[in-house]
Amino acid sequence: MATKIIKVGALARVEGEGSLYVRIKDDTVTDVRFGIFEPPRFFEAFLVGRDYSEAPDLAARICGICPVAYELGAILAMEDVLGVTVSQPINDLRRLIYCGEWIESHGLHTYLLHAPDFLGLADALELAKVDKPLVERALRLKKIGNDILEIVGGRAVHPVNLKVGGFYRSPRKAEIRRLRDDLKWAIDESEASAKLFSGFDFPDFEQDYTFIALRHERDYAIHQGRLVSNRGLDVPVSEFLDHFDEEHVEHSNALQGYMKAGTSPYMLGPLARYAINHDRLSERARAAARSAGLGPVVLNPFRSIIVRAVEMLQACEDALALVEGYDEPDRPAETATPRAGVGHGCTEAPRGVCYHRYQLAEDGSILDARIIPPTSQNQKAIEDDLRRVVEANLDLAPDALQWRCEQAIRNYDPCISCATHFLTLTVEWA
Repeated sequence: MATKIIKVGALARVEGEGSLYVRIKDDTVTDVRFGIFEPPRFFEAFLVGRDYSEAPDLAARICGICPVAYELGAILAMEDVLGVTVSQPINDLRRLIYCGEWIESHGLHTYLLHAPDFLGLADALELAKVDKPLVERALRLKKIGNDILEIVGGRAVHPVNLKVGGFYRSPRKAEIRRLRDDLKWAIDESEASAKLFSGFDFPDFEQDYTFIALRHERDYAIHQGRLVSNRGLDVPVSEFLDHFDEEHVEHSNALQGYMKAGTSPYMLGPLARYAINHDRLSERARAAARSAGLGPVVLNPFRSIIVRAVEMLQACEDALALVEGYDEPDRPAETATPRAGVGHGCTEAPRGVCYHRYQLAEDGSILDARIIPPTSQNQKAIEDDLRRVVEANLDLAPDALQWRCEQAIRNYDPCISCATHFLTLTVEWA
């Protein structure tokens, strides 16, 4: 009986450390372990005892790529506890800054972290050598997203202008309007990106996923909506823990998310949002998807690079509409009064649903905090994909199989994507 062991060594820059272990016996994958060895960061613990108003800025530090996801998730949960309802202009500003985060994150991931896989290049540095204008366009896209964060949020990384109830300061109309020309360029460039990526050679690989995403009554959901699946789930955010939870597995220090009903893993992120909210896309975004060869549902995770480009186009269009329609709010924030209770918040980080739950004391101090990021929820789906990818590619040479596994991981997450360029692979034949 032939046994093959595939070991992928320590990963860097993955919210901790990651590894991949695959055991193959008689051309059957008998074990797959995708581990993220995230050291304790204690965010939930050191939020306890803090004032509710401190949670957004502290939670934002969880991630430097998508801080608004954590910041706004905490804000929405606190407003749920305190009974705060914000005005439409404030809500529009929140969507605008979140569009900025999607633009910079999707621009970074698609061009600089994921595209090299399909071009046979090791990384973005090699891409710059063969196509410098392409990398320059990618960096301009990312900068436009960062500019939105800076104008609305005060700075591009870990914005400081958001608070429970709204903003510390309303941006001036002239500041917001300066974004128009760049966003018009970004719309055209995002559309061109979807067309460019559609020409890549994609592995023949599909899965019948359980998709989970927010769905809004009107918009392509980013920071508002109900939790919806493609299997019939449709519940308010407050019921998240009734349907989802996390568990510890021996081979990983990061908790893994799971659905309480059923045994299959679930997927968050671009493919899930696209399938559940396809009818909420703009006409131009839907046309770009069709031109790129996408139907209303995409089951090949390797094509997520195209879906991200379509989402980037949607975010640019939404941002431009918000910029052109912007009027300064009558006041930058609604008043929040401390009280005891439990609140829930959920947003769509670029990588998927990011959930927050907080319990407050009467004075507004935090008694309990629970934050479930998209990475932990996607871990089981990543493992399942890796198992099936290896099974479908047993004939590949070790280096080629390593490359394919790296691609499979990069389909999911910019943080993991950055790290998997540095995978080391050992193949042991027994």
